[in-house]
Amino acid sequence: MNILGKVAFLLLLSGIWCQNNRNAKTSGKTTKKTGANQGGDVSLSAAVVNLTPGSTGSTGGAGSTGGTGTEAAREGATGVRAAGQQTDDMRLHFLKNTQVTCNDGTAAGFYLKEFRGSRRWMIFLEGGWCCHSKETCDSRYQNIPRLMSSTGWPQTKRGAGILSSQVEENPHWHNANIVFIPYCSSDVWSGNGPAPTPPPRPRQGREKERDINTNATEYTFMGSLIIREVIKDLIPKGIKLAKVVMLSGTSAGGTGVLLNIDRVASQLEQLGAEAQVRGLVDSGWFLESKQQRSPNCPETISCSPEDAIKIGLRLWNGVVPDRCRQLYKRGEEWQCFFGHKLYSTLTSPLFVMQWLFDEEQLRVENIYMGSHSLSEEQWQYIQNLGRELKNSLRDVTAVFAPSCLSHTAITKSNWMSFQVKGTSLPRALHCWDRSLEATRNNRTPPKGCPFHLVDNCHGPQCNPTCPALVDQATQQELTLLQMLVAMGLDLQRLGLDPEGDADSLASMVSNGG
Repeated sequence: MNILGKVAFLLLLSGIWCQNNRNAKTSGKTTKKTGANQGGDVSLSAAVVNLTPGSTGSTGGAGSTGGTGTEAAREGATGVRAAGQQTDDMRLHFLKNTQVTCNDGTAAGFYLKEFRGSRRWMIFLEGGWCCHSKETCDSRYQNIPRLMSSTGWPQTKRGAGILSSQVEENPHWHNANIVFIPYCSSDVWSGNGPAPTPPPRPRQGREKERDINTNATEYTFMGSLIIREVIKDLIPKGIKLAKVVMLSGTSAGGTGVLLNIDRVASQLEQLGAEAQVRGLVDSGWFLESKQQRSPNCPETISCSPEDAIKIGLRLWNGVVPDRCRQLYKRGEEWQCFFGHKLYSTLTSPLFVMQWLFDEEQLRVENIYMGSHSLSEEQWQYIQNLGRELKNSLRDVTAVFAPSCLSHTAITKSNWMSFQVKGTSLPRALHCWDRSLEATRNNRTPPKGCPFHLVDNCHGPQCNPTCPALVDQATQQELTLLQMLVAMGLDLQRLGLDPEGDADSLASMVSNGG
């Protein structure tokens, strides 16, 4: 009995040890899985298409370890930064200089996703046109407050396209440090003025006080200063050690790149950085309007781009690049907002992505594809626009210009699908990148890697990789001819065959997509 008792006791101990061992293994798996979720599993995370505000929840706090053991060992005991490397989310940082603000005086800032060890930086300027008077700014503040205020900005944001952390979506820039600067200055990133001094407190009662306090001077316009302060705040993050800094932007943000790239390059040089600053302009290469309008511009929609900028420059205390400003007399600085007039004065390398039938350029002429009726004269303008944009891009060294009706590309999750002459947009950017690196290192640029790509075909949607057209009323995808019919055009009068979409278009253009 004594022997049997000892055997039973040993078996009991063995069972307890096995159960504890299983629990430890299970606990270890659970902890690792939780850590992966906190750090953000890159391969499983879904991209947000248009950089709309994403999750506001934390993706890994100060206690997160995140990442693999190898990465943790390489990065040392900085658990927070290791976790930051593994998440797809960019985190919100407000500017340290509280005197540089959004339009309404709230703190300006930026979103950052660090990729530890990378010496490549992608700084992105958000778009959203502008306001140029008390009336247009009041309307903008009422209808799109996020473009004038940081109130309500989420704590995190997830990038898509060239801002994505996923190699499948962003093969050449997924491992860069990503900076997203929200647009809250309404000045096409040109504002350089300090916060206006509030008017003296009125003595004639509250009614007059309200009138004064709603004056346009209550808005501040500091777009260019915001960029400057973001660069300063990135110094502790390692931007002085960068090899390449890409200043990119879409729409008004793209125009902001044109206006600020040489200034950013100069700022980094003064800080002792050896980085090459490059520019990526997406859908920010606008042409002057063809319509004659009232120069008073009572509403943004009735104002041509040049008139809005002429008026806005005074309100914003806007600045333009010095070399371009010297070409024009006082009062004509607005011309430097147009890429085809500014490009030759820039010293930093620039890549231009521009749809040849840009929808925002068409809206300037009151042409709204898929929603309003279309006259034959407007259809003729659309075709002429493609030719004019193509001519304006002739001397641009690095360009990707598809013959499509669209607006913006680089922050769309399907940006890899767009092609010109068989080359995708990411590959064209990579070829440009390789060519610049070869030149910097006194090597011969690679052959068979093109980055000056303008469609040969001449009509809208003649490129087979164009984004689909959508009827705004039904949200159905339409071919170009279907949309022209829906907008009231007589195809036979235009010499187009209503029964043969592809054949009809082929007779109108030569397919160079």
